Amino acid sequence: MLNVKITNLNDTLHDVFLALGSNMGNRYEQLQQAVDMLFEEVGAVHKISSVYESPAMGFEGPAFLNCVIWMRTRLSSTKVLKAVLSIEKSMGRERGDSHGYASRPIDIDVLFYDAEVKASKRLTIPHPEMESRRFVLQPMAEVHAQWVHPVSEKNMVRLLAETPDKTNLVKQSKWLRNPIKNIDFARFNYIAIEGNIGAGKTSLSTQMAGEFNAKLILERFKDNPFLPKFYKDQQRYAFPLEMSFLADRYQQLVEDIAQFDLFKDCVITDYDLYKSLIFAQVTLAEEEFNLYKKLFQIMHKELPQPDVYVYLYQSTERLLENIKKRGRSYEQDIQPEYLQKIHEGYFNYIKAQPAEKVKVIDVSDLDFVKNRSDYLSLVRTIVS
Repeated sequence: MLNVKITNLNDTLHDVFLALGSNMGNRYEQLQQAVDMLFEEVGAVHKISSVYESPAMGFEGPAFLNCVIWMRTRLSSTKVLKAVLSIEKSMGRERGDSHGYASRPIDIDVLFYDAEVKASKRLTIPHPEMESRRFVLQPMAEVHAQWVHPVSEKNMVRLLAETPDKTNLVKQSKWLRNPIKNIDFARFNYIAIEGNIGAGKTSLSTQMAGEFNAKLILERFKDNPFLPKFYKDQQRYAFPLEMSFLADRYQQLVEDIAQFDLFKDCVITDYDLYKSLIFAQVTLAEEEFNLYKKLFQIMHKELPQPDVYVYLYQSTERLLENIKKRGRSYEQDIQPEYLQKIHEGYFNYIKAQPAEKVKVIDVSDLDFVKNRSDYLSLVRTIVS
């Protein structure tokens, strides 16, 4: 049985723009707390506008501090609203029938969710009043000037120029901090995410690279001429098949890691070349494996080694569940004994590595694709 993979990620990222305001207590700290909580519960904070002070609108009260944040999330618009209301409530905001025209420690409004147009009892997007609110349009134009309103089809610069609201906003000198800066990736140039079949290494690598501005290298699986022959005659075609996988992995890592990307902070891969040796040991006869190992060692020495090697461990039972759920026909006959042999191969390799370079993390009880708290917990374990 071979570790053949087709990448099929369904967890699409959505652009969400939120307007934040506060006119009670330490207004700046309230805004920062809200940003931090949104990062924990909704998604990545892509950009934060400057903070602007504006007078209370529609009632007598202290001046507001306002900002707009641009986020990327896998949540639906309904779930984004649910998270927003939960955060407001936890910070002491109680929404009632007054339409928000009262002082409040925090106010979070959903401005846009992609180009979605929606009107329901609880959520209307785009926000229906934003075009008459300079304290929303000005920071919105700052974070994404060319974003187009899906109803009026005007971009933010034009809406700001045309708004009837002539309120004078006072730009503050103090900026809000993006919570992602609290997770220190600066000491890593190259992170390898590994794991058994169905462990979730591609999903995690993709999420991390997107959120932490990393160059993503995913194992590529081209049409392999030996694969159909291998399934008909494994004994004859196992060696050329394993050699072709090794050559392709080696070529990809040499080319992609060596190709410096000025605009990326580090490299994240969803495999390490050593996996070739682990799978070959299970598939090949002893004489073939000994020859394969000599060729592998020559190639392996020429490659840069990851700063941290992450092994996502899942129990064999959980792996089989994951394999069944994703429904790839060629994986459905994988046996528990085969997965256990792969586990053993990885652990034998890990034992020989410097302890400070390896992170073995049990993710059997985590859902880091759908549950952001699980994902962030996993990321923090990797960088700790």
